[in-house]
Amino acid sequence: MGRSTETFSKKEKEKKRLKKAQDKKEKAEERKANSDKGKSLDEMMAYVDEDGNITSTPPDNTNRKKIKPEDIQIGIAKQEFSPEDLIKNGIVTFFNESKGYGFIKDLQSQESIFVHINGLLDPVQENDKVTFETEKGQKGLNAIKVKKVVK
Repeated sequence: MGRSTETFSKKEKEKKRLKKAQDKKEKAEERKANSDKGKSLDEMMAYVDEDGNITSTPPDNTNRKKIKPEDIQIGIAKQEFSPEDLIKNGIVTFFNESKGYGFIKDLQSQESIFVHINGLLDPVQENDKVTFETEKGQKGLNAIKVKKVVK
């Protein structure tokens, strides 16, 4: 007499598969029954009140403010730059002549800024007071147009 090829675990897996398929079918029917597709435009509309809250009631037009299109400002207002703002003062904290680079400590922000020998206009040493401009480099700010301040 032959044994059944179905084991207990095979039967359990088949039961789980059928149960999962049944649950999926029930969820699909439930979604169909509770569908919002039949709503009218007015039922789907949402409004924002003067405080920025979302509401289902339309706003009151009696309190509406008139705004001229030319008063609307998009973006950031242009800032006036003067050449004096670009030139910064600092002290050379480290400079290696053989390697060709060093660091300047900005006197205003106390930030350490990298300087390469190509950015120098005058030869500098450590503890020299300098004026410089900055540009954005790969790893941060770089000092350029570095001039030694004569005391």
